Parts: sequence; C-alpha cells; structure tokens
Amino acid sequence: MKKVVLIYSGGLDSTVLLYDCINQGFEVRALSIDYGQRHRKELEAAAQITEKLGVEHKVADLSSISTLLQSSLTNPDLEIPEGHYADENMKITVVPNRNMIMLSIAAGWAISTGSDAIAYAAHGGDHAIYPDCREEFANALDKAIQLADWNTVKLWRPYVEKTKAEIVALGHRLGVPFENAWSCYKGGEIHCGKCGTCVERKEAFEIAEVPDPTLYEA
Repeated sequence: MKKVVLIYSGGLDSTVLLYDCINQGFEVRALSIDYGQRHRKELEAAAQITEKLGVEHKVADLSSISTLLQSSLTNPDLEIPEGHYADENMKITVVPNRNMIMLSIAAGWAISTGSDAIAYAAHGGDHAIYPDCREEFANALDKAIQLADWNTVKLWRPYVEKTKAEIVALGHRLGVPFENAWSCYKGGEIHCGKCGTCVERKEAFEIAEVPDPTLYEA
C-alpha cells in the first residue's frame, strides 16, 4: 500500500491514524465531510492539523443532508446527551448511515487519485453504539468498494481491534498534538467534558497513563 485516502474528522482517533500513515511512509490525502454537524469545530481542527503537516485536505460539503439524518449531532432541537457511551441515551448521537455516506465519497476520490486504500479509524469501542462501525458492516462495504471500479481500492481499518486507550498510547509515541484534535459533540469553545465522546476521551488518557492536554469545561 502506497497511497491512501483518509476519512479525517479532526478527532483524536483519525488524527492518530493520520500521523500513523505518515510515519509508515504512505502518500496521504485527508477527506473531511461536512454533513451539517453541530460540532463544526472538528472541521476547523482538521484543516489546521493537515495544513501544519502539509497534507492535502478536502472538505466535501454535504451540509444540506443534515435535515435528512435524524440525530442529536445534526438537529439543534435535540439535546446532546451526557455520560458514558454505554448508556442507552447515547444512541441519539448515531447519525444514520454516516460511515457508508463518508466512505462512498472517499471511494470516489480514492479511485480518481489511483489510491490503494481508504483508511478510517473505527476502533473496538465504537461497535456497541454505532452499528456502521461493526466488523460485519465494514467487511461488506469493503467488498462493495472493490466492485465499484476496475482498479481495486480496499477499505483499511487498522484500529478495529484497538481500544481508545491503545490509540492514545500509539499517538503519544508518534508525537500527536492531542490538544489540537477535536472530539466534543457540543462544539463549544473548549471541550465540555460531559458528553459521551469527552468522557471516552478522558478515560482513554487515564487508562493509557498519558497526560491529557485537553481543556475541559468540567
């Protein structure tokens, strides 16, 4: 594998994967998707990080589909739940079919640029809440993407068996500037410290025994 298109949110996991790809010597293109998410600060983070690294970065503007995707991440009338991802109320943060939408756009760019693979940072902790992060889904989509063109493009998900803490530990070894990666679903000036992704982020640093440079409101 030499050339990859990375699904890049600007979040912790995909930032570690970005650094990981560069460290492995791949030619990386980063793709962010604007699907009308309330936490648009992640797109700003993605732009800033890729600019510093000199990585080509594109944003696909799909913001008009936000009214079609019922989720607290796209609908400002729905409250962002707080607490751990294991709680039932976190399912309201699921954006229907988000990964298939993002990976389909990435497949088009990968085919157009002669890339070998699409990389995305789904990890072991995602499965319980997000059905489109399950191994079965990824395997099926991998096969579909390989049938989409005469040139084979594979779906590469190297962290699918890793925990968030293991990803943090890897990022620490790679020198990832965690303070610049954005996770919070509420999209304020700093991380709220209470939503599911903030809680998961804090726990990952604690378990990995890596200092957490993130500023939290709480």
